[in-house]
Amino acid sequence: MKKIWLAGFAVLAMGAASVAWAQGDVIAARRAGFKRIGEQMTAMKAVADARGPGTPFVGGIEEMIAFFQGVPGRFPPGSETGGETKALPTIWSDPVGFSGAAAETVSKLQALRVAAAGGDGAAFQAAWQAVGPTCGACHRTYRAR
Repeated sequence: MKKIWLAGFAVLAMGAASVAWAQGDVIAARRAGFKRIGEQMTAMKAVADARGPGTPFVGGIEEMIAFFQGVPGRFPPGSETGGETKALPTIWSDPVGFSGAAAETVSKLQALRVAAAGGDGAAFQAAWQAVGPTCGACHRTYRAR
């Protein structure tokens, strides 16, 4: 009987460890995604400031759109701890607002993609500048400094 109990405990302990590992993977994956987005936005800034055409960035913007479409799912319950995260509890207490912020970002990125594909530097600059405030609004509400 004692062996069965110990075996059961071992299975539970391994399950808990795998949940922690999975949460760490979720946190690492979303951090890497956000880092990549920051790098892309930085690369676009020089071109947008110069009112250059955004056509080279269309593929990267499409990646950003795909990432942000999945943002709410990148914050499953339990992933607020267990790794290096700056996510605020508001993400989990206000999932409707958080999903709305992600959807607003997707909308702005879709406009950026259209402007980039069109090759008009002024339109690309205006669309790039419109993305920033959506990022800032989300950071103020859902991300610790």
